[in-house]
Amino acid sequence: MTDRAEALEDRVSPQTAAALRAAMTRLFEGRPQRTDGRLTKENLYKEAQVSRATMNRAHAVLAEWDAHVAVHGKTTPGEAQRDATIADLKRRLAKKTRDCTLLEKKLKAAITAIAALHHDNQALRQQLDRQVSTAITPIRPRGPRQRR
Repeated sequence: MTDRAEALEDRVSPQTAAALRAAMTRLFEGRPQRTDGRLTKENLYKEAQVSRATMNRAHAVLAEWDAHVAVHGKTTPGEAQRDATIADLKRRLAKKTRDCTLLEKKLKAAITAIAALHHDNQALRQQLDRQVSTAITPIRPRGPRQRR
């Protein structure tokens, strides 16, 4: 046998290899039974209920594990969903923040316009009061009425 062929040969019983593959499948699918579900080799042997030394002799299983992790990363489906949710929430928060900033600017512009209109209104009222007070001649009361 070549070194490569020996390296990929499982040196464990078929039952142990099956237990490791079943544990690997559960971990990859995000439905662990005995661990927290993180994609670590420690969780693999604990999920399969074998020792670390036994797992280390399952070369073909470990090669499958390494190949899967290399392609898909160490993120579990639950973690991937969580990360996608966080990314979506961050995107939505950024949009809402931009919206609030725009509304704040519009509010400040409206405050400035309202203050200017208020000032103009007060000046016009004062001008009107001056015009009215000079244009009106007060009616003087007459003396007591005389009878005829």
